[in-house]
Amino acid sequence: MLQFVVALWIALLFVVSSVSAQVAVKPGSWELVVKNGGVSAMHMTTTYKNTVVMFDRTDFGASQLRLPNGSCRDDPNDSALTHDCWAHSIEYNIATNNLRPLMIMTDSWCSSGAFAANGNLISTGGYNDGGMAVRSFVPCDNSACDWNEGGPNRLKENRWYASNQILPDNRIIVVGGRGDFSYEFVPGGQSFSLPFLSQTNTANVENNLYPFLHLSSDGNLFIFANKDSILFDYRTNSVVKTFPRMPGGPRNYPSTGSSVMLPLSASDGFQTIEILICGGAPDNGYSSANAGKFVDALQSCGRIVITDPSPAWAMDNMPAARVMEDMLILPNGEILIINGAEKGTAGWDLATNPALAPYLYRPNAMAGQRFTVLGASTIPRMYHSTANVLPDGRIFVGGSNTHAGYVFSGVTFPTELRLEAYSPYYLDGSYSTSRPSIVSLSEDAVSYGSKFTVQFSVSNYVANNIQFTIYSPSFTTHSYSMNQRLLVLASTTPKSVRGSIYFATVTAPPSSVAAPPGYYMLFVVNNGIPSVANWIHVS
Repeated sequence: MLQFVVALWIALLFVVSSVSAQVAVKPGSWELVVKNGGVSAMHMTTTYKNTVVMFDRTDFGASQLRLPNGSCRDDPNDSALTHDCWAHSIEYNIATNNLRPLMIMTDSWCSSGAFAANGNLISTGGYNDGGMAVRSFVPCDNSACDWNEGGPNRLKENRWYASNQILPDNRIIVVGGRGDFSYEFVPGGQSFSLPFLSQTNTANVENNLYPFLHLSSDGNLFIFANKDSILFDYRTNSVVKTFPRMPGGPRNYPSTGSSVMLPLSASDGFQTIEILICGGAPDNGYSSANAGKFVDALQSCGRIVITDPSPAWAMDNMPAARVMEDMLILPNGEILIINGAEKGTAGWDLATNPALAPYLYRPNAMAGQRFTVLGASTIPRMYHSTANVLPDGRIFVGGSNTHAGYVFSGVTFPTELRLEAYSPYYLDGSYSTSRPSIVSLSEDAVSYGSKFTVQFSVSNYVANNIQFTIYSPSFTTHSYSMNQRLLVLASTTPKSVRGSIYFATVTAPPSSVAAPPGYYMLFVVNNGIPSVANWIHVS
């Protein structure tokens, strides 16, 4: 009996250590993929057609890319060019490395966005004649699609610096905006007061624009603004819970930090919701920057399990101070912190000391051992920079414009039109035998709770450490990746078909609360090394 217990203990120890094993982190590598995109990528998102859509604002004046076929935009309300023949939006094709101009009509400056369940991109708000705009973009793979702004939907309020979240019922909630302490829905038709936004507004500074939104496992909405946060029932317009104040300074625009919801797991029915917020600026950061003094950004990060009975912030420090950083969930559930600056705040020429090196954050490591400094880019990505996770696991990086127009000379940080791709450590050639490849899916559209099979190949198969993750692509602007979400799905133990080919049965998320309807990237992850994704529709 004793021998059996010892043998069982050794077996269990092997399984646990295998599951928690992680390959060594390497610096990663940078590649310049487009020398001049023509348009500065203030907003960025990745579509299920394997394209990246980017746009800035229509009143920047001339970009460096003309609209096609002699097209021009006539807008008597435009503050820069009433007759404008320049593109302010582009589409990048990941497979061909080509881009093409798109025509966006109303001013999309500091707007927000989300994908509807059918994969259409919905862009809301902006400035001037775009403040109440609802734009749509239907992704295509034949270069025939463009922005559509002729629909019946209009916002009830001007939404400038607002945030969006797709909801379980396929509506999009739009929260806040400069001077708008309210929220509304698309489609909708009515605006609702949200006193929390006025309560978190710092006079003459704000520090609560682009509030962080995360859909919780009870269907309510976590809202973070400035230093404070609530759990909000948008169906009854009521605050369900008020969370403790996060230590440190403000975290939202213009003292811009970033936020992600850590991966959800089938192991607990996708119930535990933990939020990570990093960076920002001290209380005097914005006023000091406006006076020409750039103070250190915040170095701290905080985690809070909002589903705990008594939630509390657990604090940690990044390797250095950082403001205006982007935070992305990688296919293996780790977090990438990229772009930004070490001093100052968001705003025109209000930051210095670019943060060139990304950080890797491993949520499951011990506190104090979670961060790794990665290989640095040579291109500063400051105010108005963006980043997205691509289906092949690379990180697409663009933008950075600290000026009220396109400025290329006589300034410390010129307007940036180059587009880069960062390859994290898991794409290093030394891990090629551990990298899975999806051979086939039994379904590319699954219903909630249904089962489907995934066949994949991998040379160096690591038993007991295969995961199947799905990732909802983000709409990224102003250091906040809206609607980003990663789920670790339940699956059977993979079985060998022949040679290095395996198959497993995977269970789709149980509900639209766990995974709002739409297109997701499906990855097979072998000991922390992800495959290239296949797109899958969940509804």
